[in-house]
Amino acid sequence: MSSVQSQQEQLSQSDPSPSPNSCSSFELIDMDAGSLYEPVSPHWFYCKIVDSKETWIPFNSEDSQQLEEAYSSGKDCNGRVVPTDGGRYDVHLGERMRYAVYWDELASEVRRCTWFYKGDKDNKYVPYSESFSQVLEETYMLAVTLDEWKKKLESPNREIIILHNPKLMVHYQPVAGSDDWGSAPTEQGRPRTVKRGVENISVDIHCGEPLQIDHLVFVVHGIGPACDLRFRSIVQCVNDFRSVSLNLLQTHFKKAQENHQIGRVEFLPVNWHSPLHSTGVDVDLQRITLPSINRLRHFTNDTILDVFFYNSPTYCQTIVDTVASEMNRIYTLFLQRNPDFKGGVSIAGHSLGSLILFDILTNQKDSLGDIDSEKDSLNIVMDQGDTPTLEEDLKKLQLSEFFDIFEKEKVDKEALALCTDRDLQEMGIPLGPRKKILNYFSTRKNSTGINRPTLQPASGANIPKESEFCSSSNTRNGDYLDVGIGQVSVKYPRLIYKPEIFFAFGSPIGMFLTVRGLKRIDPNYRFPTCKGFFNIYHPFDPVAYRIEPMVVPGVEFEPMLIPHHKGRKRMHLELREGLTRMSMDLKNNLLGSLRMAWKSFTRAPYPALQVSETAEETEAEPESTSEKPSDVNTEETSVAVKEEVLPINVGMLNGGQRIDYVLQEKPIESFNEYLFALQSHLCYWESEDTVLLVLKEIYQTQGIFLDQPLQ
Repeated sequence: MSSVQSQQEQLSQSDPSPSPNSCSSFELIDMDAGSLYEPVSPHWFYCKIVDSKETWIPFNSEDSQQLEEAYSSGKDCNGRVVPTDGGRYDVHLGERMRYAVYWDELASEVRRCTWFYKGDKDNKYVPYSESFSQVLEETYMLAVTLDEWKKKLESPNREIIILHNPKLMVHYQPVAGSDDWGSAPTEQGRPRTVKRGVENISVDIHCGEPLQIDHLVFVVHGIGPACDLRFRSIVQCVNDFRSVSLNLLQTHFKKAQENHQIGRVEFLPVNWHSPLHSTGVDVDLQRITLPSINRLRHFTNDTILDVFFYNSPTYCQTIVDTVASEMNRIYTLFLQRNPDFKGGVSIAGHSLGSLILFDILTNQKDSLGDIDSEKDSLNIVMDQGDTPTLEEDLKKLQLSEFFDIFEKEKVDKEALALCTDRDLQEMGIPLGPRKKILNYFSTRKNSTGINRPTLQPASGANIPKESEFCSSSNTRNGDYLDVGIGQVSVKYPRLIYKPEIFFAFGSPIGMFLTVRGLKRIDPNYRFPTCKGFFNIYHPFDPVAYRIEPMVVPGVEFEPMLIPHHKGRKRMHLELREGLTRMSMDLKNNLLGSLRMAWKSFTRAPYPALQVSETAEETEAEPESTSEKPSDVNTEETSVAVKEEVLPINVGMLNGGQRIDYVLQEKPIESFNEYLFALQSHLCYWESEDTVLLVLKEIYQTQGIFLDQPLQ
C-alpha cells in the first residue's frame, strides 16, 4: 500500500495542475495511445449460504443503483436502511448486512464489489473485500496511466495477485506449508482468473420488480420443513413462484403493463412448522424413538407426524394460532411498509396447509352481528322444542336445594355448562351433586350434536342430515367454535382481512372431510368471508382429492383442464384424444354399415305396381340409413360435448364457478404415473400453468384479462 502511495505522490509532483477530485491528471499522461483509465462501475452483492457454501448473488440492477446512491450521498451510512427485493429485505448500509422483513432468516453479508476472482470448485466469481478491491483499483489505475504492468500485490491472506495486462490478471494461492518458516509466498499453485467490473464476469443480473403491488397472497406450506425434492424451505419455493409470476406478467399481461394498469402480485410465505416443533415436542418424541433406521425415523418425526399433530387438539390449536397470527402480523407489517396499498388479499395453501386454511375460513365471522344471528339460528336447530330451565334440570336431578346458590352466583344454564369441578366446589356444592351436575351437562352437550355435522343450511329452511356439511353456522362449545365438519374442537382465530380467493394446491381437503364423516357439501354453502375457492392439482398427485363430487355426488363429470401457458393442450394429450375420437368414428361407421346390411336382408318384398314408389324409396332409403349412423354418432358425441359445454352447478363455494382444476401432465410423466407421483405433489412452485391460473383469477377481479385467452 505504501509503494502505491509513493508512486501516486511522484505522479502528482510531475504534473503541476492535478485535479484533486478526479483522475483526470492520470488521463492527461497518455503514455500509450488508447489506454485511458476509466473508473470501475461497482455492483452490490449479498452472500448466501447454499449447501454449507458461500455463494455471492448480485442485487438486481435497481436495488444496486439505490444502494450505490445511498452510499455515495455523502451522508453517514450508520443507521441508513435501504429496502431491497421488492421490500422483502432491508439492507443496513453501516453494518453491510441484509435482513429479512417478513420472516425469520439468518442475516447475510452485503458487499460493494468491483474486483472478482474465480472460485476453486466452481466457475462462479467471488468478490474481493471492499478494502482490498480499492487497493487493486488504485494499482490498476497506475498501471494503465503509466503503462507499467507486471504489478504484483499481496492480499491480506498472503496470496499473490499479478496484473500482467488489462486482459490478463491472475491470483496465485500459496502452496500449503510455504509460510511455515516465514518465507514469502511464491507464485506457485494453480492460478485463478481475476476480473475487474461486474460486466466482465458471467453472472445474471435481473431487472427490478415493479413498485406497484396490486394484490397480496399469503402462501402456507404443507407437512415438514422442506417443500420440494431439493429440500428447499417455503421461502425459497415461494421465491420461485414469485419469479414465475413476474415472467408471466411480462408475456401474458403485456398490454396491461404497457398501459400501466398493473404492477405485480406479491407472494409472502407463512411458516408454521418451526413454531410447532419449537414447543419441545421433538424432545419428547426423541425420548421414545427407537435407535434403528435413524434417518427414516427422523424424517417421520419431522415431516409425517405433522398430519397427526393437526388431528391433536393441543397441537392443532398451536398450528391454527400460528398460521392465523402470522398472516395477521405480516398483513399489518405489509400495510405499514406499503401505506398506499389498495389491493386485495388472497391465500394459498399447499397440501396440509390448504386444509389448515380451509378450517380457518369455515370458522370465520363476517361481522359481529353475524355471530349473534348464528347463535340465534343455532339455538333453533339445537333446542328443537321447549328448553328446560336450570331449575327444571336441577329438579330432574333431585338437586333443587342448590338452585338458590346458583341464582346468588348469577350462574345460568349456559354458565353452569362451562363450570368445572373446582368451580362447583368453590360454590360449596358437595362431591356427589357435583358429579351429577357435571355428568348431566356433559352427556346433554354430546347428545345435542356438538362436534358432529348437524348444521343448518344457508337458507335456513331444512335441517340437514348428520353427514352433511351445509352452512357456516358454528356450534359453540364454551370458548371453542366448531364449524361442525368433524375437526377437533379448537378456538379458531379471526383474520383481520377478508380473503378474496382461496387457492389449494395438491390438497387433501376432500379426503379429510370424508374421513371426518361428511358425505356431502350443501350447494348453498360458501365461506363466510371468502368468495372464491380453486382446488388445483396434478393428475398424478397422490395427496390431492377432488371437491366437486362432494357438492354434486350424483353426477360424474371431469374437472376443468388448466390450459397450457403457451396455449392449447399438450401435444400428447391432443394425440390421445384424436386417436380416441378416431376409434369412436370407426366404431360408429362400422355399426352403421352393419345396420344397413341387416335391413337390406330383412326388407319385405314390394308389389309390382309400386315399382316407381319403391324406386324413390330405395333412393331415399340409403340417405336415411346413412344418416342414422351419423345420428347415433352425433348423439354419442353430443353427450360428451354437453358434459363439457353445458354448465354444471357445483354450488356457491366458488361463487357458482367450477372448483376442481387439473394440470396437464408432461409427456415424460405419462409414461409412468408411479415414477412421477412424488414429484407431481411438489411441482406447483415452478408450474407456469398453476401460476398463470392464479394470476388470471386475481386480475379478473380487477377487470384485467389476459392478452390472448388460452384455449
